[in-house]
Amino acid sequence: MIDIKRIVEDTKEVKRALLKRVASSDLHLEEIVELENERKELQAEYDKKRAEQNEYNDQMAKLDKGSEAFNNLIKELKEKSDEIKKVEEKLKEKERKIQELLEVLPNIPDEDVPADGKAYNKIVGTSGEKPKFDFEPKDHIELGEKLGILDFERASKISGANFSMYRSKGAQLEWALLNYFIDAHLQDGYEMIIPPHIVNENSAYAAGQLPKFKDDVYWVEHDQCLIPTAETSLTSIYRDEILEEKDLPQKFFAYTPCYRREAGSYRKNERGLIRVHQFNKVEMYIFATQEQSDDLFDELVGKAEKLVEGLGLHYNRVKLAAGDCSAAAAKTIDIEVWLPTLEQYYEVSSISNTREYQSRRGQMRYRTKDGDIRYMHTLNGSGLATSRLMVAILETYQQKDGSILVPEVLQKYTGFDKIEE
Repeated sequence: MIDIKRIVEDTKEVKRALLKRVASSDLHLEEIVELENERKELQAEYDKKRAEQNEYNDQMAKLDKGSEAFNNLIKELKEKSDEIKKVEEKLKEKERKIQELLEVLPNIPDEDVPADGKAYNKIVGTSGEKPKFDFEPKDHIELGEKLGILDFERASKISGANFSMYRSKGAQLEWALLNYFIDAHLQDGYEMIIPPHIVNENSAYAAGQLPKFKDDVYWVEHDQCLIPTAETSLTSIYRDEILEEKDLPQKFFAYTPCYRREAGSYRKNERGLIRVHQFNKVEMYIFATQEQSDDLFDELVGKAEKLVEGLGLHYNRVKLAAGDCSAAAAKTIDIEVWLPTLEQYYEVSSISNTREYQSRRGQMRYRTKDGDIRYMHTLNGSGLATSRLMVAILETYQQKDGSILVPEVLQKYTGFDKIEE
């Protein structure tokens, strides 16, 4: 959530920045400023009347109970209490309206983030070469079904469209990917978390899923939903807490399945594992001071790249335009791998610095050495998501005879170096 003080004091600059990602009609900044000014006036009126109420209490303490003067003060005090109640109701209504407008505003993008939507994303780095084949390469669906390692037909029978099922060496390869990620993060000193897969509304709100993206998640109860990413759980580890500056940064990672409703709403060729309702992911998450967050953002990007490079896959590093970033992100770098048969790049990691946005929503703060209380900066990044990586691995490492070589870094986890009929 954006600091309302910043909106009031620097409305034009905030508007200029937010117009990089949303239309002017969706901002309502002038309305927020007007409401805030009205709120301040009501707050001043409320405080004044409360002070007057206290004066009545002081006067009554000096009078005999039952005296005419005492009874007159009681009558006046009741009238004053009624006045206070009316002002308080107006004050709460103003605060409610302000909150409704603030909580749907996306984060202010960093200055170096390009404006507009996905078409304005910028490739800022490339690694590896596109694979070359001396035969007609098969897609991951044909490869997976022929080798008996992917079973989309039975997954659909069990759950419906856009679900997948790994079998035999496919399941082992998937688990090898997860172990590869986990070992890398442990070696880097990150703390492993196994979080809940179901969170309450407060957790979803703090992460930025609510209220705007309520329809994108699976609700299991009226106030609980399945996590679309482990970020939703990890964000609330320190919700409503104050840490000490010396204890930051706090670096975590978590493995979870992720559950999303939006699958199947994009291009028709996004079949198989490209876009599914449930997929596995290891998520990195950091709580940091304001001074630490830029360097830690670079660290997360580097960690994600190193994992993809270790798999021997060709990829681009992409700086997202403001309109393509998540609502909570001030800045995002995506790692996009090359999928040979689609001849397209697809995101397998998205690394974001949300700065104070999530911390303001979740009241995650820290105490500086000087005793000041500040909002933490929070950062998150996939490290990594497996489904599209599986597509890239199966298609990149396929052989002319239909077999698939296992990337060397995964062989110690799989116990085999090739998948074949």
